[in-house]
Amino acid sequence: MFVARSISAEHKDLIHDVSYDFHGRRMATCSSDQTIKVWDLTDDGEWQCTASWKTHSGSVWKVTWAHPEFGQVLASCSFDRTAAVWEEVVGESLASTQRGQSHWVKRANLVDSRTSVTDVKFGPKHMGLQLATCSADGVVRIYEAPDVMNLSQWSLQHEINTKLSCSCLSWNPSRLHLPMLAVGSDDTNPSAGGKVQIYEYNDNIRKWQKVETLMAITDAVHHISFAPNLGRSYHLLAIATKDVRIITLRCLRKEPNAGANPGGMSKFEIRQAAQFDEHNSQVWRVSWNITGTVLASSGDDGCVRLWKANYLDNWKCISVLRGDGSVSNAAGSSAGVNQLGVPNAGGNFGGSRGFKQGGSGQNSMWY
Repeated sequence: MFVARSISAEHKDLIHDVSYDFHGRRMATCSSDQTIKVWDLTDDGEWQCTASWKTHSGSVWKVTWAHPEFGQVLASCSFDRTAAVWEEVVGESLASTQRGQSHWVKRANLVDSRTSVTDVKFGPKHMGLQLATCSADGVVRIYEAPDVMNLSQWSLQHEINTKLSCSCLSWNPSRLHLPMLAVGSDDTNPSAGGKVQIYEYNDNIRKWQKVETLMAITDAVHHISFAPNLGRSYHLLAIATKDVRIITLRCLRKEPNAGANPGGMSKFEIRQAAQFDEHNSQVWRVSWNITGTVLASSGDDGCVRLWKANYLDNWKCISVLRGDGSVSNAAGSSAGVNQLGVPNAGGNFGGSRGFKQGGSGQNSMWY
């Protein structure tokens, strides 16, 4: 059984994103009120706001955590055309009015974009401390911190011109494949072609190359997420558009080595594993659990839906979670769902807790 509880987030405007840290015990929210709030899970199961500060001069679209190996680090992006990197500072004396509050310091301000920065994501930790941003001008920018002990220094390593307005991006977390990014576009023009592009990093020429465009995705894409890869021979990509799509990408040949065809690219067999329109509305977030076996999606119908594949690789809805805490049986029996864990529909996997934005946009719901 799932229990839905409301958190009085006290944001003064719409909440645009929520993100759990690696362990699922810290949460960050961002809003059009230009602030970020950080929440810590207390021993009695309550979420306590431990930091709140003004971060940008425009709406803050996304917030994301770095791997804890690099410390307590956040990145945010905004309508003000910038992305920022924040680090929690421990041990500095605070005024008595701030007791119980943590202190976050802006370490870097990334100002290369000429338009709204719509998404920001840290790369997989095995790639070091890398940060990707995408903007409404269609450019994906990849930054790297050469010294992880000095987060004030970030170098712009790559710029990828997608030629489409970008709305979201996702790193492929797989260690077994070359670095890969999926980029989604919210361009509403159907004649603009596929709205999801796949890029791969070629170490031999030290450039990102477009390897695939998903031509079947012609509607605006709101969110995109690669599944964690635990031994699968293919990649899973979830897409939030006017419905939920699950795409498999199976590599047809090995990546080129340094001795043969150094400019070559991987070839993929692309298959649409599932398409669901049960939300009957726009889908805004998709998020995988830690094993990449359960997908959560949230939409304008006010529900979080959980999807899982059986042994025949047929995907189906296993549970529907409503804002009032009820679990719909329309998807069939939800027995055993508790043991699966619920991915949050706002950011990272957060243990057994999930998120959906409240109706006013200023409260959070968690499960």
